[in-house]
Amino acid sequence: MTPASKNETDGKRMKVAVVIVAAGRGERAGQGDGPKQYRRIGGRAVIAHTLEAFLSHPLVDVVAVAIHADDGELFQQATAGLDAKRIMPVVGGATRQQSVRLGLLALAGRDPTHVLIHDAVRPFVEADLIGRTITAIGENEGALPALPIADTLKREADDGTVAATVPRAGLHGAQTPQGFPFAPILAAHEKAHQAGRSDFTDDSAIAEWANMPVRLVAGSPDNVKLTWARDIAMADQKLGHGHSSFPDTRTGNGYDVHAFEPGDHVTLCGVRIAHDKRLSGHSDADVGLHALTDALLATCGAGDIGTHFPPSDPQWKGAASHLFVEHAAAIVRGRGGRIANADITLICEAPKIGPHRAAMTTTLAEMLKISPDRISIKATTNEKLGFVGREEGIAAIATASVIYPGEVPE
Repeated sequence: MTPASKNETDGKRMKVAVVIVAAGRGERAGQGDGPKQYRRIGGRAVIAHTLEAFLSHPLVDVVAVAIHADDGELFQQATAGLDAKRIMPVVGGATRQQSVRLGLLALAGRDPTHVLIHDAVRPFVEADLIGRTITAIGENEGALPALPIADTLKREADDGTVAATVPRAGLHGAQTPQGFPFAPILAAHEKAHQAGRSDFTDDSAIAEWANMPVRLVAGSPDNVKLTWARDIAMADQKLGHGHSSFPDTRTGNGYDVHAFEPGDHVTLCGVRIAHDKRLSGHSDADVGLHALTDALLATCGAGDIGTHFPPSDPQWKGAASHLFVEHAAAIVRGRGGRIANADITLICEAPKIGPHRAAMTTTLAEMLKISPDRISIKATTNEKLGFVGREEGIAAIATASVIYPGEVPE
């Protein structure tokens, strides 16, 4: 159906307005990320999906959105890119009922013939459901999308036991959008307001109280209301299906080498190992941790170990290399990264690494704050070739994988 073929009512062009209720705080979904209507699912705010469903429908003319007084900026950000000329933000009230009334009053100057009232946190409302609700609205009759109750219903006794099984025949679960002729539902809301009634849970209840018949129309099982944090997570997952997703997983590599000099131990991957030589370096010359530091920094383009700990700086003379790794890990986490795994290969003829692998793994797990199963430490010789084969020094290669927020850009 196109706008040119819209129905006429008694010779007057049908004009459909919508009130979106979005002033709630959504306490049941938690407040960690703000009100649930502004949480992101499928990369956009919940309310943006809801608004788009109505703005794209050919029978809808204008949409009033009742928002909380504190949410103006959130609303502007969430609706960027939508048809602003057809959206009317209205400061809502302390209850859903008050917000709907204020939305209706704001629309009165637009002279709509019909109105749909919808919860902002039902983002999966379908065009067919919107259309059949509008079609079912009568001159003085509302329309309520609903689904027959499928579950067996129980009434609870005061002591927490089952008092009775409630027959479910004829019982339905109400959904939105609920549709009404505009003037009668506005009058019903005003009558309830004047009577001091604020206990209605939806608009069809107000219509019933005002003796307006409400006709049931087929609802949709997909038209779910996002109430709990789990609902929002599942909605985000649902919208992710069918779309290409490219997680921002990054891999960094690091390489380091230090020569031997006279001494009685080496420090490798944070563990002191007795040996007839030591590694020469400005710090403790831990080649494994130096390579890992570079690998971590590489995942977010943060330079290398020399950038942050220049050997010309006397404060790092003899420093324990776990300081370098912990600094690099803090940079990664400061940019939202999660370290997925770390892999270090030590290349040396001596000392033997195998007896110390468990201690190295435990030490690295503490430094990186990840589980030991995400750490791999390996050792190999250089088959007596080159400076390593001549036992002139030790080399190390490290690889780190880090997952950052967002997706890889196109």
